[in-house]
Amino acid sequence: MSPLKPQPPQARRVAVVGGARVPFARSDGPYATASNQEMLTAALDGLAERHGLTEPGAVGEFVAGAVLKHSRDHNLARETVLGSVLDPRTPAYDVQQACGTGLQAVIAAANKIALGQTESAVAGGADTASDAPLGVNDRLRRILLEARRAKSTGGRARALAKIRPAHLVPDIPRNAEPRTGLSMGEHAAVTARAWGITREAQDELAAASHQRLAAAYERGFFQDLVVPFRGLARDQNLRPGSTAAKLAALKPVFGLDASGPTMTAGNSTPLTDGAATVLLASEEWAEGRGLEPLAYLTAYETAAVDFAGGDVAGGEDGLLMAPAYAVPRMLERAGLGIEDFDLVEIHEAFASQVLATLAAWEKRGLAPVDRARLNTAGSSLATGHPFAATGARIVATLAGLLAERGGPGRGLISVCAAGGQGVTAILERT
Repeated sequence: MSPLKPQPPQARRVAVVGGARVPFARSDGPYATASNQEMLTAALDGLAERHGLTEPGAVGEFVAGAVLKHSRDHNLARETVLGSVLDPRTPAYDVQQACGTGLQAVIAAANKIALGQTESAVAGGADTASDAPLGVNDRLRRILLEARRAKSTGGRARALAKIRPAHLVPDIPRNAEPRTGLSMGEHAAVTARAWGITREAQDELAAASHQRLAAAYERGFFQDLVVPFRGLARDQNLRPGSTAAKLAALKPVFGLDASGPTMTAGNSTPLTDGAATVLLASEEWAEGRGLEPLAYLTAYETAAVDFAGGDVAGGEDGLLMAPAYAVPRMLERAGLGIEDFDLVEIHEAFASQVLATLAAWEKRGLAPVDRARLNTAGSSLATGHPFAATGARIVATLAGLLAERGGPGRGLISVCAAGGQGVTAILERT
């Protein structure tokens, strides 16, 4: 008689119970002196206090990350726990996938809950463009290492004598892809031209983002999602009076090397500081604590494109086009079409990137997205985009929007990321 084979565990439904974030601020503004840890702690404390997570063992794990990290942030998630109201015995770890970090943190936490390895977890992310790390000039670094390796005082002196004034200039993080040397905005401008995205369409989408975010604040939607921090109660980048006509007056800032540039500071996200968190749990855990799930995370998919050597000029492999591949794959696996979604949340790195993604989905056979269902509470063009925080912000926002509808519903999440990557997910409410 052959031995019984162990059966894989049955995946459990993962509930999105709530979220909390600090208002997002433009870089070098109100949060200029706030660290990633300080912002992430404020968001985590807000989540813990609102959902009663302060007693020992309340949270099984904390998963978070940042894109712009100092060396002191090497254990950011764990240090955030130790500085928060959470039980200091709560394990934590960091993840990083550029702009997809927040959503990847949610997926990592959800997987453990689905497999029964933990009952609850918090996921999130933080980023500050204001407090960006400055590195030692690489030539200076090599000289200092040479001096450290020297076996004598004379050897160290000879090494240090190589230092020149130019070596004292620090290395500053650049918003550029190492493989191409182009900024994200310049890559997006290439994609915008390839897909024929007009200036007017971009400005209309950007204006709608501000108007919808303002309306969501006015109706109190963010009351349970946003924690006041350093004098801010709303996202600083929000311009309620934005219109396509006003945005049309701005000068292009990307794609200036070609005729007819269309991308401006108004239809692109600004450098931003902020942090966001999401509470995930099993249904049993939520029920035991009297917490009603906002929605359930039911599917996710990642993809990447060859933005350095692929069909970039044709638009197929643009830096921010990976969701054009991830979403069709995810929907095919789930047996769904775009028409099956009540809400669609696309991270607005740039208005042109959103519009190119929509066009690519249609090219790949998906139905057109009803614009009335797209980013209905605004998105990154209005809120701003602290890289690692955006995914967690979108998950909490979409879950809240589905709950606000009051009945069954389904929402799609699409996040593009540096490095030619994309992270996508589905939330459902039954």
